[in-house]
Amino acid sequence: MDPTGPFDVVVIGGGWGGYTAAVRARQLGLSAALVERDKLGGTCLHRGCIPTKVLLQSAEHLDLARRLSEFGVRVGEPALDYETVRARKDQVVDQLFGGLRQLVKANGVEIIAGHGSLAGANAVRVRQDGREQELPAGNVIIATGSRPKRLPGIETDGRWIIDSDQALELEHVPASVMILGAGAVGVEFASFYHDAGAEVTLIEMLPAVLPLEDKDISALLGRLFVKRGIRVLTGAAVALDTVRLAEGGVELDVRAGEQTEHLRAECLLVATGREPLTAGIGLEEAGVQLDRGFAAVDAALHTNVPGVFAVGDITGSLLLAHVAAAQGILAAETIAGVAGAPVDYPRLPRATYCRPQVASVGLTEQQASESGRRLKTGRAHLRANGKALILGEPDGMVKVIADAESDDLLGLHLIGAGVTEMVAEGALATFLDASLWELAHSVHPHPTLSEAIGEAAQAAGRPPRKL
Repeated sequence: MDPTGPFDVVVIGGGWGGYTAAVRARQLGLSAALVERDKLGGTCLHRGCIPTKVLLQSAEHLDLARRLSEFGVRVGEPALDYETVRARKDQVVDQLFGGLRQLVKANGVEIIAGHGSLAGANAVRVRQDGREQELPAGNVIIATGSRPKRLPGIETDGRWIIDSDQALELEHVPASVMILGAGAVGVEFASFYHDAGAEVTLIEMLPAVLPLEDKDISALLGRLFVKRGIRVLTGAAVALDTVRLAEGGVELDVRAGEQTEHLRAECLLVATGREPLTAGIGLEEAGVQLDRGFAAVDAALHTNVPGVFAVGDITGSLLLAHVAAAQGILAAETIAGVAGAPVDYPRLPRATYCRPQVASVGLTEQQASESGRRLKTGRAHLRANGKALILGEPDGMVKVIADAESDDLLGLHLIGAGVTEMVAEGALATFLDASLWELAHSVHPHPTLSEAIGEAAQAAGRPPRKL
């Protein structure tokens, strides 16, 4: 393949959405180039999904080690060797990075290093080390991702005030941490830092942690965090003009209701969401329509400019790696003229890897109620689940939501150990338009955590028919 093109597809951005699109394009017989200014794998591999989950896995093992006497296992006093944790994080990332490069090259994708930008609808300009080249492209897929959202008046410094990227580069665990924002990133770092021995205060402006999840799940996670010793302040707003460096730490004022409290910690982690990386890549010059900085796309990921597609975080849908990958596949298939599967966003699973884990698919009870449906719900608590008790992880529940008239499964919401693996059952069930009856009568092995899914469905089901 000529590294200067022309290419059927040029992808700007080598994260999960970008590399998946490029590989799928090649599988469908199209010539494809992938322009990446940093490393293949993007945020997920290098600054998000993978490294954070390595930290959380170490924290989970540490918590278990502290409780081993409950299982009749005697060991010495456990401690976290953070230097080893960081080294393992880097080793896992490097191994996956090497495999990803091999995968992309094996599929015949031309990898071009540099900063890519649109040069009109059918060309990509690449700048690298003072040199510039232009790649002719039949189609362009923008997959530049996102970065931690910046708050006006708060400047991160990589030591005292940090974002989620910088948190992964700290060489020690702070003695105390304030975390601003209790979405997925905030609660995951709160869980890790607490298990690692830090004093943690989690601050959320909305009424609950994980505010986008079902209210029952969010409320239970908040209670369990407090039970563990994490201080949780919800309905709380930080006065941004009070955030300042103090000797050996950070201090700020937070207001909850009528009360204002002065807080201080060694470190402040700003985890208030992510913003799209759409500036400086030629979108506006090419006429691509933006909505609050996100690229506006249709169901097939077309932008308003013919031949220009966008996938992943810059589309403003669910900012998740597996969502970006699904979009990348659809965009490549659309370009190739293949009838691809549409991305049905309400049926895509969501996972948060705090302790206990949270996972969901479909509508929350509030969303389902707002749609005007009459609902039936069912719950199963893990304290009655044999495998949860065997694991020593009794905290959690499963909640199902279904349409009372059609019996269609509308939502599955889980909190507890291992639920990020269990949610795949709900994702498949909603994808196949499964009914609550089918979920309830699908036999689950015993003893397993997954039994709670069937039990929750049974609890919500219709009364049994008489013979």
